[in-house]
Parts: sequence; structure tokens; C-alpha cells
Amino acid sequence: MHVGFIIEHWDNIEPLKSSTILIIKECIKRGHKVSVLYTNNLTVRNNIVHGFIQTIKEMDKIPDNIVSFYKKVDFEKKLTSLHAFDCIMLRKDPPINPLVLNFLDAIKDETVIINDVDGIRKANNKLYTTTFHDPNNSFLPVTHVSGSKKYINKIIEDSPDEKLILKPLDGSGGKGVIVLEKNAKSNINSLLDFYVDKSGDKYVILQEYIKGAENGDVRVLMLNGKFIGAYNRKPAQGEIRANIQAGGTAHKYELTDSQKKVCRKIGTKLLADGLYFVGLDMIGDKILEVNVLNPGGITNINRLNKLKLHQNVVDFLEEKVDEKIEKRAELEYLLKRLNELRE
Repeated sequence: MHVGFIIEHWDNIEPLKSSTILIIKECIKRGHKVSVLYTNNLTVRNNIVHGFIQTIKEMDKIPDNIVSFYKKVDFEKKLTSLHAFDCIMLRKDPPINPLVLNFLDAIKDETVIINDVDGIRKANNKLYTTTFHDPNNSFLPVTHVSGSKKYINKIIEDSPDEKLILKPLDGSGGKGVIVLEKNAKSNINSLLDFYVDKSGDKYVILQEYIKGAENGDVRVLMLNGKFIGAYNRKPAQGEIRANIQAGGTAHKYELTDSQKKVCRKIGTKLLADGLYFVGLDMIGDKILEVNVLNPGGITNINRLNKLKLHQNVVDFLEEKVDEKIEKRAELEYLLKRLNELRE
């Protein structure tokens, strides 16, 4: 099969940390054709969606070492119709330009796209958790979203908690996450001036500070509606952010029974929305975020547990492509029979 990966930029990938590189290498090991493309290389030629794709040239020998593999990769660039892909994985940090999803709309009925285009539209930012319907906060923290400085100030004032988490709605990798302390009132207005503006177009999240947050969070990887692995991310000294990009460290972790129950609870919803490969950020039994565009963590979970989760992902891609081919064959057969009956 021909697998495409929409990524930020190949040169910016850190091979020892990248889940994407592991998945790409596994695809090539299995004999699949692999190409990468960037969002600014999408185009339309005579009403057909194309991309200036970079296809990985065949290697005489695939290096075992992931860094060697990354360095050895050579590309052949060519304008190609996106209809040529059997599967496309969207592996780009948020936010994503909505136009990219419009390009992919043209092929979503015949090409497997992970994650589903319409699912990404629903879950492209941190508002997606509101669709889980948890009014009693059994597995979601108390969360407010607004672009109004006045409203945010009111929420802070009325909150019984002394600490709250403030973060941008469309951030990733822990960027812009801070702890607000109510006793530092003189700083709050200044911070809000930075995070929101008078237009109300810059939305922020105000979230309860969950007990134990200082010890980090848990990244859970979900595949096809089921959890396949997890690890604990601990923040660096003097930091509140546990994200690896922000200096956090990875530690082995076993999900508790109650955490597994939460994962199972939302797994059905993820599947219904076509969100097949997802990263959850949890503290205790509460889900802070759902990452649907470029969930990472495979490298750390593999290393800490002697697993090969990238193989699970490629197994799933192959299954979805086979499913699509079988359905297409069934449809073609039914159409053929219908035409024969009409004749």
C-alpha cells in the first residue's frame, strides 16, 4: 500500500523522540511505499487534489538504528494526485489550517485517513471534551472557556480554589500553560491582557488545579477505541508542565483500574467520531486533554515496557485499508449485478 504522512517538516524531526519515524520505518520494513507531504504543498490541478509529495526512495538495506534510518532516507519529489494514496496519516501539531481538511475531503471516501477528517473537525481543539457530557465532573476537571477577560476574572473570583490552570485553547506541547494563584491578584489582569484581547477571538481555558498535578500527568495512547499503553510524565524542577517538549521526563506507569474504566468509557465515543489514534492526558481519573492530530509517546512507552507499539499502529492501518478495499469490491459487485438485472 501507499501511505502518506502529512507532517510539519522532515528536517525538524527528532528521530529518537518521534513516533512518526517509527511508524514510517515499520511501513517501509513491510514493503509499503511511503511519502511525506507538507500542508503548504497541497494544491488543486484541474479540480483534482494533488500534493508535491516526497516519496522515500527504496533502500538497499534498512538500518536497524532509528537515527541511521532517519539520516539515510532519500526522497523523490513529484506532483501527485492524493487519490494515489491508500492511507494518509495526519501527523502535525495543532492548530491546523481548516483548509487542509477541505483538501482531504476530496479523497476521504476512497482513502483511509487517520484520523477521520470530520472527527478532526470536531476534536481539533480542547473543546472536544465538552462532547463527553460529564456534568458531575467524574472524569473531566471543572473547565471554563472564554475570550472575555471580564468573564474569566469573574470565574477566578467565584472559584473556591486558590489555584487554577490557565492555557490557550489551541496550544500544544504545554506551550502557554501557567498556574494562576488567587493571592497574586495584581498579576492576573496583566496575564489576561496577554492571553486575550478586546476582539474576543483569543480563547483561553481556565481549569481546576487537580490535586497531584505537581507530580505530573499520564499520557495514554488509544488505538481503535482501546488503550494500548501509557507512561508517566514528570515535570522538571520548578516547572508545572509535564510535557516532554517542556523538559518533562518519562517514567514507567501502569494504568489503574479506574483509569482503564475511564478509557473504556470514552473509547466508544472516539471510535464513533473516527478518532482511531489518540493521546489522552490524565491526572488521576480525570482527562485533561484529547490529542488527535499528532499524539506522541510510542518511543517512551516502547522503551519503558519493551514494547513495539508502532507495529500495532501499522497493523491497524493495514486492516483499515483492507476493509476499504473489501467494501469497494462489494459495492462494485452490487453495481455490476444491478446493471445486469436492468439489462
